[in-house]
Amino acid sequence: MPIKLKSLRDQVIVVTGATSGNGLAIVEQAVRAGAAVLAVARNEEALNAMRERLAAAGGRIAVCVADVSDMAAVERVAAFATEAFGGFDSWVNNAGIGTYGTLDQVPVADHRRVFDVNYFGALHGSLVAARHLRVRGGGAIVNVGSILGDRSILQQGPYCATKHAVQALTDTLRMELEHEGAPISVTLVKPGAIDTPFPEHARNFMDQPPRLPPPLYAPSVVADAVLFACAHPRRTLYAGGGGLVSAMLAQAAPRMTDFIMEAIGTGAQQKPGDPGDPARRDNLYEPRVDALRGSQDVHARNSSIALQVQKVPSAVLLGALGLGGALLSLGIWKRAR
Repeated sequence: MPIKLKSLRDQVIVVTGATSGNGLAIVEQAVRAGAAVLAVARNEEALNAMRERLAAAGGRIAVCVADVSDMAAVERVAAFATEAFGGFDSWVNNAGIGTYGTLDQVPVADHRRVFDVNYFGALHGSLVAARHLRVRGGGAIVNVGSILGDRSILQQGPYCATKHAVQALTDTLRMELEHEGAPISVTLVKPGAIDTPFPEHARNFMDQPPRLPPPLYAPSVVADAVLFACAHPRRTLYAGGGGLVSAMLAQAAPRMTDFIMEAIGTGAQQKPGDPGDPARRDNLYEPRVDALRGSQDVHARNSSIALQVQKVPSAVLLGALGLGGALLSLGIWKRAR
């Protein structure tokens, strides 16, 4: 059965991890586009403030407090979406947490907690969303992964492992739904380094404050990719050209990338003297102060040419490349005459 997705203004979208960073950007941009949004997060205070602010501006928004590591809580989210809006058309698995430190430094319980949220949270959301969308006649599931699902980095082993797992989960889900003929689009969005509170929220075992390595992009770039995927079937979208280049390098020269990571990977993720807002520190088990952007002194790009190129349908892109090649060949032939 062909996949037909609604325009954003006609959709109800569920977004997890909605009160901070990429999730907050997705919610705000979706509401501006005219979509109705069910925002999901652990932070009840931040959810209520978001709802009041966006509803006062005319936005269609409801909120639901839930920890996505709890399957029963995720099932309640779907029920709440049905109660509030009559169902949903897209489900965005965005909630994520992390740690900084070596595999040996991070306690096993913390490894498990990262998996509970990042992998099992995405699994719970994917299963619940697929069941609902089968009955509804189709829609979109968008999982927010990471370029660290392509290439691991020092000091973030548990997080990298979960993002590798989310990629496998997404690919398997897509194949299963295609095999049964379900008209459900499944997309994996892979952000590069994004200027969110993630380094402040992550539990840190290093001896220096953590940071994300440059180049950084604004959360709006991820929101752009996610909401495009809600309305246009795509397999994968990289949010940020820097991340795309890193992933390509890792695939082309994995051992060289190992050596580069070993040489600079730790230093590139530390920001001595700039720990950020202490009120945001360590949300591994309990929510902390949430925000759209990080509070550290960094530069972030507000757009990504690489993302815009990925939005172009492959047939159109190949045709344009072919035409460009033909014109180039014609020019060379004429000069040679």
